[in-house]
Amino acid sequence: MIELRSACPLTAHEALERAALLAPDVEAVVTAQERVTYGELAAEVGRIRAALRAAGIGPGDRIGLCLGNGPAWVALFVALGSVGAVTVPVNTRFTADEVRYTLAHARVSTLFVADRVLNVDFTAMLDRIGLDTLPELRRVVMLGSAVAPAATPWTDFLAAGEGTTTEPTATPDDVLLVQYTSGTTSRPKGVLLTHRSMCADAFFSGARMGLRPGDRFHSARPFFHVAGSTLSVLSSIQHATTLVTMPRFEPGEALRLLETERCTHFSGNDTIALLLLGHPDRARRTLHLRGAWVAASPTVVRRVIDELGARECVAGYGLSEASPNVAQSAWWEPEEVRAAGAMAIEPGVEVRIRALDGSGDCGPDEPGSILVRGWNVMQGYLDDPVRTAETVDADGWLFTGDVGALDASGRLHFIGRTKDIIRVGGENVAPADVEDTLHRHPLVRQAAVVGVPDERLVEVPFAFVVLSGPGVTEDELIAWSREHMAGFKVPRHLRIVDGFEHIGMTASSKVQKSRLAEHARALLERARTGA
Repeated sequence: MIELRSACPLTAHEALERAALLAPDVEAVVTAQERVTYGELAAEVGRIRAALRAAGIGPGDRIGLCLGNGPAWVALFVALGSVGAVTVPVNTRFTADEVRYTLAHARVSTLFVADRVLNVDFTAMLDRIGLDTLPELRRVVMLGSAVAPAATPWTDFLAAGEGTTTEPTATPDDVLLVQYTSGTTSRPKGVLLTHRSMCADAFFSGARMGLRPGDRFHSARPFFHVAGSTLSVLSSIQHATTLVTMPRFEPGEALRLLETERCTHFSGNDTIALLLLGHPDRARRTLHLRGAWVAASPTVVRRVIDELGARECVAGYGLSEASPNVAQSAWWEPEEVRAAGAMAIEPGVEVRIRALDGSGDCGPDEPGSILVRGWNVMQGYLDDPVRTAETVDADGWLFTGDVGALDASGRLHFIGRTKDIIRVGGENVAPADVEDTLHRHPLVRQAAVVGVPDERLVEVPFAFVVLSGPGVTEDELIAWSREHMAGFKVPRHLRIVDGFEHIGMTASSKVQKSRLAEHARALLERARTGA
C-alpha cells in the first residue's frame, strides 16, 4: 500500500501553506472580478480561522457554504477544514425547500451565504426557507452588500476575530466535506469525505493532468460538487496552480477567459467540451492549452486534443463516494492510450469488475459492475448506516453502480451508469457508446441518448441531437447510424433539438437523463395518441 503522507499534504490547510511558501505571488483564484495570490489567500484563511474560533466553531461542527465560485468559497472551505469543522456545500441553484432539506439533514449550525448568486436573491430566500424550523441552525452570516434581517454581516463576523491568531488543528482522518449526491428517486445522501481522501485524490489527479506551479487552470465546475472542490480547488492548491473560474459555465465567456487568462488547462465533462468545440467564437479565439481533464467519450477526448490543442488531455472516471477520482490517464502516456479512454487506477486503490448477474469477477475486457476499495472510498453516508452497508461491504468494497471493464494491462474503461444501461432484447447498450458514435457525424454538435419502452424489445435507444448546422434530417441520421453501429444500438427514435436547457441540465452542465427520458416518453405518447 502506498504511503500517502510521503506523496503530498493530507490536509487542506497544509496544502495551502505549502503553496503559499512555494509560490506566494502566484495567483491562486481568478474570476472576472477578483484576483487573489496564494500569499493573500493564506493570510485570509488565517483571519477567517481566528473569527471561526471566536464564534466557537470547531471540530465536528457542520457548516453550510452557499456561495458562488470564487476566493471567498475557497478561503472559507480551507479555514473551516483547518479547525476541524465540516463543510456542507449548498447547491446555489436549489429551491428554498431543497436548501432547507440540506441544512436540516446535515444539522448545519452556521450558514455562510451570499446575498445573491447570479439571479438568485438569497436575502429573500432566507424567509422562504423558514429559519425558525431549523433549531440547530444558530447563525447565518451573509456575504455581499445586502444583509437579511436574520443574518450577521460578513465584516462583523470577521471583526470578532481581529487581533487574535489560532493554529490549525485538523488531522488527515477528520471529515472535511459532506457531499450531497443528486437524488432522482429519493432524497440526496450525504457522502462523508475526509481531508486524506480529498487531498490525495486532488494531488494524484493534478499530477496526472500535468499541473505545475504557475500553470493556469480554467474550471467552471461548481465548487459545491466534488469535481469543483476536489478536482478544481484542491488540485490547484496541491500544485500551486492558478484556478480561473466563473459563477456558471457559459461557453462564450469561457472561451474569452481561456484566451485572455492564457489558460494552460481546463476541466469539463462531455457537454462542456462539446459546447466549447461548437461555439461560434472558437475560431477567433487564440487558445494556449497544453492539457485538460475531461470525463468524456473517446471521440470527444480526440476532438479536445485535435481541435482545442490540448495535446496532453487526460480522461478520468469517478463518483462522489470515491472522493471522486478512481482512475485517470496521465499526460505523459501515449496519445492513443489517452484518447481511447484507457485509465490507470489511482495509486493504492483497487478495482474489481463483477459480472452483472453477480456470478463472479469478469476477465479482461469483459464488462461488468465496477467495485472500488482504498483510501479514496467515503467513510459512509451521513446518519444512514443502512444505505452505507448496501453500498460499501464489510471488506471495504464500494459498489459504484457503474459498468466498466479492465483490459489486460489493468486499465479501466468506463462504459456507463448501470441505471442508464438500455436493455435491447438480450443486448445491453450503453448510452455513452451510442452518443460517442453519433458525435463522429460531422454535423452533430451534441447527442444524448436514453432508453424508452418497446413492446417487442423491452427497451430501445431514443437519441436527441443538437446540430452544428443544417444539412441532415432525423431519418438521415438514423440511416447513418445503421452504417456505423451494430443494429441493436441504432436509435429507433431520434429528435433534432436546439439544446437541452429547456429539458434539464444539472449545475455541472450535464444533461439530466431522468428528465430527458420523461420527455422522450411524453413525445412517444403524444405521437401514439395524436395529441
